[in-house]
Formats: sequence, C-alpha cells, structure tokens
Amino acid sequence: MIRQVRSADASETRLLGSRLAAVAQPGDLLCLWGDLGAGKTVFAKGFGAGLGVPGTVTSPTFILMAEHEGRLPLFHVDLYRLADASDALAGGLLDERRAGGVTLVEWPDRLGDALPVDRVDVEIAGTGDDPRTITLRAGTPRLARYLAAAG
Repeated sequence: MIRQVRSADASETRLLGSRLAAVAQPGDLLCLWGDLGAGKTVFAKGFGAGLGVPGTVTSPTFILMAEHEGRLPLFHVDLYRLADASDALAGGLLDERRAGGVTLVEWPDRLGDALPVDRVDVEIAGTGDDPRTITLRAGTPRLARYLAAAG
C-alpha cells in the first residue's frame, strides 16, 4: 500500500499535509522521514492547519513533543535529539494519551523496533528549493485512507 506524489514547493507540501489531516482518526500515527531541510515540519504545519489547529505548528526539537488542540488533538514529536527508543519511552513521549488524537513523529528511526506496524510512513526526498518526492506507505489496510486522500 504505497502512493507517491510530487511536491513542487513548500506550499504543495503543506497542502498535502492538510489533505491528509482531513482523514485523520484518533490513534493514528504518521512517521515523517527525510533529511534535515526535507520539509517534515512544513508537512506538519499543513497537517495542523487541516486539523484546525489555531496558530503555527513549529518543530518541537528542544521540547521533544508539542500538543495542539484541533478537530483531534495533535501530538507533534521530534526525536532528533534522542539516541534511541529507550529515551522516548522513559520520557513518556509515547503513552496512552495519544489514543485520543493523532501523532506525527519526526526522526522516527530513533524508535527502531519500537515503531508499530500500524502507522503511515511519509518519506520526503529532496532538500533546498528542489521539488520533493513524497512516498506514503500505509502499514495496515485501515490506514489506506491516507493514500486515497493524497489525491
């Protein structure tokens, strides 16, 4: 279950995030993969806007997780500063509170084997001013709705 889309610029990446937020349901997990500057936070801004989050969604690199209120609670997690899953689990970043909202995780590779199969991987290839190739992978059939929402 894979879908690939092309994004010409940041506004298109933001729009994709917004479209995907329209199908978000409580308990969903989206993992954002890509190099520094790929557009993970730009995607998260669009996703937040699509959930009706007031204000601006910014990268929670130094606080690790930001919570935003919208149609569903948005838990935006940035694991860049962590070494591995034990740090995230010990810090309470992945707990039962997330079941009522949707979670976006930047730098999900830090979770290693702790990453659940029931997730959507959003892989953003490209940096700088170049267009992006964004690959969406639904880990389970219930998440295929994200692929359809991508357009």
